[in-house]
Amino acid sequence: MLTQLEIILRLVLAVAAGGLIGLEREIHGRAAGFRTQILVCLGSTLIMLISIYGFEMSGIGTTRDPARLAAQVVSGIGFLGAGTILREGTSIKGLTTAASLWVVAGIGLALGAGFYLGAVVTTILAVLTLVNRLERYLLPHEERSLRMHIADRPGQLAAIATLLGQKRVNIRTMKVDTTDDGECYVEMKVETPHNLRLEVLMQELSALPEVKEITWQ
Repeated sequence: MLTQLEIILRLVLAVAAGGLIGLEREIHGRAAGFRTQILVCLGSTLIMLISIYGFEMSGIGTTRDPARLAAQVVSGIGFLGAGTILREGTSIKGLTTAASLWVVAGIGLALGAGFYLGAVVTTILAVLTLVNRLERYLLPHEERSLRMHIADRPGQLAAIATLLGQKRVNIRTMKVDTTDDGECYVEMKVETPHNLRLEVLMQELSALPEVKEITWQ
């Protein structure tokens, strides 16, 4: 039988674990941020506590399977995770946030079951994975020069930067020269992912309004 202090400790740890992962998501402006991650971890911890100890503490003498409620959490978190996944043109956003919700739910279940080592190690590894972006070290980006000739219109550079961001292209430096006749010449130093298809990116950039010419180096 758990003491009240042990119950409080597990719930507080759930807030801490969910908060650490949620803080990284909040910094990057994701849909499921600080409060959402905390609530998912806290709720799954409570459900696991109820599943294992709740019936004993309430005096109900009945046989039970602690894994039943835990299984419902694992399957049910998929509905919340699906709400964070968005499709924008040819790109899909929110998969990492959805995966983080799934991991946070697992951490909560581990804390509720008293599996502290697994919960703590998983929290640390999840935070390191989200913060350090390990794929940048395992799959290094290639540095390139991008030159564009566009019409000098409001919002053009923002549209270009948005598209490059969706393709995970990092803009290192940017130089913009404008002329008196309304022309704009942009030169960027960018880092492109190893698996990026340049021809597809070129087509999508060319399809943007007022983009007249694009060259890569």
